[in-house]
Amino acid sequence: MENSAVDYQGFSMLVEELAPVRSERLISLDTFLQFSQEKDTIILDARSADAYAAGHIDGAINLAFADFTQGKLDNLLGDKNRRILIYCNNNFTDNIEPVLKKRVELALNIPTFINLYGYGYENIYELNETISINDPRIAFTAADTSL
Repeated sequence: MENSAVDYQGFSMLVEELAPVRSERLISLDTFLQFSQEKDTIILDARSADAYAAGHIDGAINLAFADFTQGKLDNLLGDKNRRILIYCNNNFTDNIEPVLKKRVELALNIPTFINLYGYGYENIYELNETISINDPRIAFTAADTSL
């Protein structure tokens, strides 16, 4: 008996549909930083609240991927046309807390992109570079000031 509230085939079709869209929305750090300064742009950190609290790109807002619901996304992001910039642990070369690498095929960027799109947020851009949390081009806010 299948659970009617879980649609693996629908998810698979959405993944296939989004492949070309996502490939066009992969951006460099310079573009990411430029976009982040523009009106109606949000940097979304979808890592856990603990990981976010331990360190994140300055200016990012947090909603853990596990907490995505239509209501929570709508309350946090508002206008569905707003530009959303995403990143995850695998965008960092450091491989230390709070940015421990995930298995590459399970990097949070991919499900975050798919889910945001599925919830109606289609103006999504994904950081496509790996950088250090100490890269001088970014401000990385960390609970541990030694980072």
